[in-house]
Amino acid sequence: MKLPAYPRTKPSGVEWLGDVPEHWAVKRLKTSAICWVSNVDKVPAEDELPVRLCNYTDVYYNDHITPDMELMETTATADEIRRFGLRVGDVVITKDSEEWSDIAVPALVKKTAPDLVCGYHLAIIRSKAKVLFGDYLLRAFQSCAVNQQFQIAASGVTRYGLPKSSIGDAWIPLPEPAEQQAIAVFLDRETGRLDRLVGRKRELIERLKEKRAALISRTVTRGLPPAAARAAGLPENPPLKPSGLEWLGDIPTHWEVKRLKRFFKHIYRYPTYYDIQYVDEGVREIRGEALVDGEIVELEDQRFISPETNSRFPQTILEVGDIVMSVRGTMGKVGVVRLNLRGANITANLLRLSPDQGQAKPEFLSWLFRSSFFAQALDRVCPQTTIQTVTMPQLAAIDLPRPPLPEQAAIAAYLDVETAKLDALVGKVETAVERLQEYRTALITAAVTGKIRVTNI
Repeated sequence: MKLPAYPRTKPSGVEWLGDVPEHWAVKRLKTSAICWVSNVDKVPAEDELPVRLCNYTDVYYNDHITPDMELMETTATADEIRRFGLRVGDVVITKDSEEWSDIAVPALVKKTAPDLVCGYHLAIIRSKAKVLFGDYLLRAFQSCAVNQQFQIAASGVTRYGLPKSSIGDAWIPLPEPAEQQAIAVFLDRETGRLDRLVGRKRELIERLKEKRAALISRTVTRGLPPAAARAAGLPENPPLKPSGLEWLGDIPTHWEVKRLKRFFKHIYRYPTYYDIQYVDEGVREIRGEALVDGEIVELEDQRFISPETNSRFPQTILEVGDIVMSVRGTMGKVGVVRLNLRGANITANLLRLSPDQGQAKPEFLSWLFRSSFFAQALDRVCPQTTIQTVTMPQLAAIDLPRPPLPEQAAIAAYLDVETAKLDALVGKVETAVERLQEYRTALITAAVTGKIRVTNI
């Protein structure tokens, strides 16, 4: 949609805003609104009144706040309810963030209730009547031109905060009230269309990921589809037999079921340690964060240990073809050791599994361990705790399907190709989502800074 420009503009005097329409004002926010910071925490107390709390994530993930959202139920004092109770038209922003570039995210209070209260780490901005409208202010905060001022004002090291004074000192473009409302109506309509389109694309991404997961699990437990089996010189639609395991079901008759420990020559865990000294250069240490979809990637904060330290733990020094597996926290993440990782070592939350090449191909095992079938098997043997951990005996006792070696190689090769196709499709849709979100932000910025004229459209 081609939108017209305003016929006459003037310099705003603010670098981030550029020129604005000639009849617009540019003022500091504190001239048109009041701002204050909430200190209401989440901890209930017996001598307080019940409230529903608008928390950080409620604001961060939503454009609008209403009482019918799933809000936290807690308590607050009568004074806190009076001071931090939310009104229709209030804009609530995140005043703290782990990233300076992700601060002052806004949400507009569309509906309210007597017990709806603003929580900690948030600031309330209440517009002056007939001067500034909350629905326009929401879009101003979402624009790059206004948000850049808050990014610069944010201070901190590991966590960034926005001073209250910096919120009030921000410059905002200020059209007449009727034009503010016209801009807000236009942006509500257009961002709604974009959001619905993004939602459909995200649903497509989820379906593609579900298809990928189903393809992996079906192939590692039932074998190749007929066309792929024929191309690999393998039997098409082989007869099935009961696996003997209710949760696995039937498997091809020429497959076996074996305990996980039978697939490996060695399974080693890094010993508990407390005196590891890291060095600037040395032997690479592999951590759980480096295990990404069957590969071991290099991290930005890569850590190294000295060769002397490495030699103290020879059983966990990695060889080509080994599989590294996470057994604590996010369990079951795996990566196959390639040539460039030979000689590296692992941390205490990982295992080194050395496949028995007469029993299993590392590439097949990598796909097997990434299947939903294996994730379910892990859940069965692990206690449900805050941080899940699987012991070596528990892992070793898991039953796995074992195709013949040539079929294992064919399955791995087939999944390499087919998942790459699905990953490419997901990548294209994710790129489309990113571009739609960039366009959304650009459209908001253009409208609230007067680069496009939306009245009479």
